Amino acid sequence: MRPIAGTIQTYEVMREVSPYGFFLDAYDTDVLLHYTELTKEIKPGDMVEVFIFFDTEDRLAATMKKPYLTLGEMGKLVVADIHPRLGCFLEMGLGRQLLLPIRELPEMKELHPKVGDSVFVVMQHDKQGRLLAKLAGEYELSEFTFNAPTTWINEWFTATVYRPLQMGTFVLVDGGVLGFGVIGMIHSSERGANLLRLGEEVKVRVTHIREDGRVNLTVAQRKEVGRDVDSERLLAFLNGRPGGGMPYSDSTPPDIIKQRFGISKSAFKRALGKLMKEGLITQKENWTYLANPKSTDASGNEDEIQA
Repeated sequence: MRPIAGTIQTYEVMREVSPYGFFLDAYDTDVLLHYTELTKEIKPGDMVEVFIFFDTEDRLAATMKKPYLTLGEMGKLVVADIHPRLGCFLEMGLGRQLLLPIRELPEMKELHPKVGDSVFVVMQHDKQGRLLAKLAGEYELSEFTFNAPTTWINEWFTATVYRPLQMGTFVLVDGGVLGFGVIGMIHSSERGANLLRLGEEVKVRVTHIREDGRVNLTVAQRKEVGRDVDSERLLAFLNGRPGGGMPYSDSTPPDIIKQRFGISKSAFKRALGKLMKEGLITQKENWTYLANPKSTDASGNEDEIQA
């Protein structure tokens, strides 16, 4: 087969040319296998299996090193570097990177991946036949995914963002020993105050398993657990305020609660309700105050508040 970038081929070693390396007989085309691309000793006449790519001067070249994926394959690659105009460069196991063009990235820069994030991509050619990456979507991912078992309800998993949208974030939930993973979505109301960027890993809890085997997810604890965590946070916040008061109460608009505390209005009210039931806070004229200025936590421990 003629040499095509992104494919693995087997060719005969024709000759050695120092100080460059070995030239391979690739169907009437000489392809260089540089000394730095060897993984074992070879000599003219040997048959070698190589990966074909374009070198820095846009010439077809070969390597005996094994890439993480080949032309047309889908894989999860780590972001090795970022160029503000070109896009992301992904580690592909060869000591060189694969470009994920900036046109593939979300319009909002806040949703762009960071170095160290991992993205699901398919290796393709550009118009000149050079290698580049294209983001994998549901069509490419679904071939490798499985239906979530019913035992996953309310369980926590690690997921990777593959499509961040305003209305929700689509992720692939790590399948562990069960397989590649499960497609899931975190609705905008369930992802907290922070936007989730492409390639970001996030801890998620399964809230619903759909008929098609995909899952609905949240980053929040179950209500009873979250209520305890949220109430501790609110109490700590009040303890850090002069006079032990804050201008937030049951009457505060949901968007302000979300912006200030990163939780929903209903979660905020549950936390306040718990603290009021325990006699730790009071409310007056849309303000919330510590009932006892010495209270520091929901367990009743007391310390003097520094104004």
